[in-house]
Formats: sequence, structure tokens, C-alpha cells
Amino acid sequence: MTVFLCGAMVMVFEILGSRVLGPYVGTSTYVWTSLIGVILGSLSIGYALGGQLADEIPGMKPLGYIIMLSSAAILWTALVKDVVPAFVNHMGGNMEIKSVIMSVVLFAPASIMLGMVTPFAVKIRTVNTANVGTITGNLYAVSTLGSIVGTFAAGFFIIPSLGTQATLIAISVSLLLCSFLILWNTIGKKTIVAAVLVLLCAYGIRNIHWSPKRNLVADIDTQYNRIWIFNANDPITKKPVTNLAMDPYGIQSSAFADGSTNLVAGYAEYYDLFRYFSPSAASALMIGGCAYTYPRYFLEHYPKLSLDVVEIDSGMTNIARQYFGLKDSPQLEIVHEDGRIFLNNTKKRYDVILGDAFTSFSSLPFQLTTQEAIQKEYDALNDGGVVVVNLISSVTGKNGLFARAEYATYRSIFPQVFLFPLGDNSDDIQNVMLIGYKSSLVPSFESPDPILSAMLRHYWTKEIAADVPVLTDDFAPVEYYKRVSLE
Repeated sequence: MTVFLCGAMVMVFEILGSRVLGPYVGTSTYVWTSLIGVILGSLSIGYALGGQLADEIPGMKPLGYIIMLSSAAILWTALVKDVVPAFVNHMGGNMEIKSVIMSVVLFAPASIMLGMVTPFAVKIRTVNTANVGTITGNLYAVSTLGSIVGTFAAGFFIIPSLGTQATLIAISVSLLLCSFLILWNTIGKKTIVAAVLVLLCAYGIRNIHWSPKRNLVADIDTQYNRIWIFNANDPITKKPVTNLAMDPYGIQSSAFADGSTNLVAGYAEYYDLFRYFSPSAASALMIGGCAYTYPRYFLEHYPKLSLDVVEIDSGMTNIARQYFGLKDSPQLEIVHEDGRIFLNNTKKRYDVILGDAFTSFSSLPFQLTTQEAIQKEYDALNDGGVVVVNLISSVTGKNGLFARAEYATYRSIFPQVFLFPLGDNSDDIQNVMLIGYKSSLVPSFESPDPILSAMLRHYWTKEIAADVPVLTDDFAPVEYYKRVSLE
């Protein structure tokens, strides 16, 4: 039972790692590589140390103390899981180095202790060498079975139900109780004092949520994200706004606190370019709802149009209802699903598709950037339809690798593709609105509407370098392009 429990706790702890690091370094393959590599390395150290220590001082009592120390190490992670990443980020360096340092500090101590458990169990169960192979194999099988159970339980039930902090506390308390059972016949005053201290620490830090945001309103764990809601003043209008952030570096969505549907983020206004390219549009699809600021604006300004919003995180929709004024409307249909899966399966056809889905920082989910995904968008559009996608990139220089790759990919599917960088310097990372036009009609990029006319003046008329390949499901180095641009 001890081996099973510790195997399960290792995997719950590892899966939690992505939730701990995600707000600070994202959830890219680089981060998962660092996290898995550090935990596997730590377990290997634990196996070696555990085997050596089991030979020197075998018995249940040392095993009980090891598990108690692993409980304390997980409490350490719960206590500093926000402070350490914030400190490491201020040190500078690239994402890979920072994610490795964070993983070592936060996850190595407990992983080393948990790695020591199985070698101890093998030593305890081995009476003679004749059946040591069977004993070792059975115990590692039990440990792996525990890991399987822990994986499914963490991903499907525990983390979505409890959140990151409470799950860390639950792991720590479970291991502490396990150590009590092991030490039941040999428990002494020092052990009792240590256990009481662990429990007091667990009680004291169970609700600690450090936030890099001032005027915090809510700190919420959803099935997919850790989300901070906080109040501030808009730097342009000076009006009070409610902000949503999923990392310490920026703001993913903002809404005026007075309930107005006017858009705080200037780039969102450029979704209205669909009116120029598809003036008779009747139906629209938006992939990525976040706080639903543009959908609210859309419903008010285009009362005759229908809008479907695909948002993977139902918790995000609940937040939009509670803090950002989202209300039900006969115009609006919300689908909680990955955007690519929706595109793969939908039979509906739209006049407009709007893209505003991001994973972390400035990266789009790779599965929405590829030739195969864009073909699905093309197929879901009526003739004369338009796709408007928000990219965070530049157009020229190394900062523009992603925008040029995405431009080339859309050009491989759509007859016409246009870029609208919103900043003044084409080498700067900025919002770049990409438009795919399912029509052979060549637009004039002029409009009697002064608002649209001002937007159309951002049309990029210069040559776009063809220096990066088309993105496909097989080859889509989105995170690499974004990492290069941030170095």
C-alpha cells in the first residue's frame, strides 16, 4: 500500500508541476521537458540513495521518516510555488534555463525522497535472495499501477476539483498519514512534534495564494488555467477596468468596470475589419473566448448577426459571467471544446471566423496554426467569407518568424491573405491581424467608413519574406519561433 500510494503521489505531483510553472513560463514542450527531466533525474537519485541507505539501515522506521520528509518537501513546494518562479524570472535568462531552475528548486527535493521508497520496500520484503527478482518486479509493478491511478485521478478529478494549492496540501497530508501508519509502533515524541508541525504548516498555507497583481479580486484555478482577476485603471482612458491575467507579464483581457461593452484592448477593434471584407455577413465563429469582451461588444453592435464562441475552458466562461458581464443571448452559442476539434467536426458554415486563442505568453495553440487546421477553417467558410486572426509577432526580422510562417501557411490555402501590423515599427513584437479572404475579388482597401478606413491604412503592402516553411501538423515549431523572437 505504501509503494502504491507513493507511486500515485509522484504522478499527481508531476502533473501539478505544469499548473505551478504554467503562469510563469507557460506550458510549452520546453517546460514539460524541463519538468519531466528534473523529476526523472530526481527519482533516479532517490533510487540510488534509497538503495544504499536501505542496505545500511534497513527497516520500517527509516522508511516512515523518509515518507514524512517527502510530506514536508511537498509543503515546501506549496509554500514557495509562486515566490520562487517570480524570483527566477527576475534573474533573466531564456525560458529553458528558467524552467529547469524552477523545476529543480520546487520539485527535486520531494521527488528524491519519494524515489527512495521502492528500494526500501524491496529490502524490507526480501527475506532471501532466491525470490528477490519476483519481489522487485512485483513492487515496481505496484508502484507503476499507483502512478497510473494517480495520473488519471489527478487529471480527471483531483486537480479540477481542488485546484493546485489544495491538491499539494492533500498530497502532503496523505503522505504524512502514511508515515504515521508505518511508524505506529515506534512513534516517539519527536515524531509527534514533527507531525504536528507539518499539519500546522499545511493548515496555515492551505489558502496562501501569492499574486503578482495588485488590487486582486480573485485567484482562480480552472481545469486549464490559473487566472488572476484584478482591478486597475486603463492607462489611456484612466477609467476603472477589470483585468484578467494568466501570467505575471501581461493582461489577457480587460473590460470597463462600469459594464460598458466598449473595447479596452485596441487590437480587438480590428476584428471589425470583417465588415469591410464581408459586408453581408450573417454568421460568425470566434475561437477563443477568454473574458468574452469582444463577443459582448459583437452582440451589442451587430444584433442581426449570430455568433458561436468556442472556448476550451468552461471555467473561463464562468469567470466571464461572474466578473465581466457576460449574459445569455439568442444570438450567442457557446461551445466548450478545443478549437481544432470543433473545426474538425463542425458541419456549420460561417461568413466570418475570428481567432483569438492563446496558450501562454504570445503563443497560439500549434494545432490551430497548421495547414490542416487552416484547411478546416476554409471549409467552414461560405464563399466570400473571411478569417481574422490575432497574432503576436512582428512582420520583419527574427521577431517576425511566426507571422511569416503563418502567412505562408494561410497563403497555401486561401486565395488572398493580408497582414495588418498595428504598431509603427515592423521589427517590433506587436499585434498583427492576419486576414484570409475566401474570394477572388481584389479589395481596394478604401472605405467611406472613417473607422474602417483608419484600420485599412495598416495594411502591409511591402514584400513578405518567404524564409520559413509552411506549418503542418507534422512540423509546427510555433514555440521555437516565439522563443527566438524573445531572445
